[in-house]
Amino acid sequence: MSTHARHERALLADLLEQAGPDEPTLCEGWTTRDLAAHLVVREGRVDAAGGLVLKSLAARLARVQHEYTMRPYEELVRVFRTGPPKGLFRIPGADEAANTVEFFIHAEDVRRAKGGWEPRLLDAGFSEALWARLARTARMMARQAPVGLVFRLPDGRTVVAHKGAPVATVTGEPGELVMFASGRQAKANVVVEGDADVVARIRDAKLGI
Repeated sequence: MSTHARHERALLADLLEQAGPDEPTLCEGWTTRDLAAHLVVREGRVDAAGGLVLKSLAARLARVQHEYTMRPYEELVRVFRTGPPKGLFRIPGADEAANTVEFFIHAEDVRRAKGGWEPRLLDAGFSEALWARLARTARMMARQAPVGLVFRLPDGRTVVAHKGAPVATVTGEPGELVMFASGRQAKANVVVEGDADVVARIRDAKLGI
């Protein structure tokens, strides 16, 4: 496993372990138990995980994930912490490419589900990795945006996530922009600029994969 994905995996496993199985997350309707089951199924049950992107497999995914939530919570966290089993995620580079942002978002899903959270201070390399990933996936994540959408870093770099007018411009650090783009607008520490109705529409929009 590569550096960023390995670090976020360990952090997420720690957060799940510390929280216990019944705490809320930012994933609507999911407790920490549900999230842990999702993480294990996503990496270990490719026969069902396709339901994350294919509607034809969604029912199977829901059934398998429910079965996994019945397993001991400590087992789920331990399996996730150990790393991906043999298969797709063990291909060189696959863990870093597929899991760095996934694990960052889910770690924040646990951290930010309760009050009193503060944005993490991320090192420059990790921030750049998150920005690079966002730049590649912004259009897909914002495909349902009801207005034009631009993501901007404090240093002025931008990516057009959705073409259109009027436009909302969202400024923040890479990790905060990732949270916003993934549909966690209410828990992202960003500044949204635009007409009042445009800002309201993008804050309530369905974003993410």
